[in-house]
Amino acid sequence: MTLNRLFLTVGGSGLSPKAPGTVGTLVSLPFGMAILLYFGASTLFLATVLISLIAIKSIDAYERQSGSHDDGSIVIDELAGMWLALSIAPAYPVAPEALMQCENGFVAQSLMSFVFFRLYDIKKPSIIGRIDREAKGGIGVMGDDLLAGVLAGISSALVWQGILRLID
Repeated sequence: MTLNRLFLTVGGSGLSPKAPGTVGTLVSLPFGMAILLYFGASTLFLATVLISLIAIKSIDAYERQSGSHDDGSIVIDELAGMWLALSIAPAYPVAPEALMQCENGFVAQSLMSFVFFRLYDIKKPSIIGRIDREAKGGIGVMGDDLLAGVLAGISSALVWQGILRLID
């Protein structure tokens, strides 16, 4: 397996015979949570931007070589979308020893971000679907997942704030 293929399949997770997108997102989630915990939301966001820019060029090269658009094994877009969602919610710092305390919502928001991201990525509502259908190359592959990530992060943050208001 080439280095580019390893990158695009997030270490081979996209080669899963069943639900490669979900597997790629599940693999990406703990790494994103660790970056968020130890380095903060801005680092996770910047890592996502960097990976996305590299991925767009890598996907373009892969598509030229293979002649296939949006191959199901490419899950770097899921990593970028998941990490973008995590950089939005829960984007505040939490000490690692406080990770499992329910009050801070870190784990709950991370899991909600995962669920919302998969929902938006699979259903592709509104402009997410339009980007998926109409944009070509690496921009098309990455664009819908990045927008799904933004919406998942916002949705998770809004739901968590609603939960906090109900509890108070």
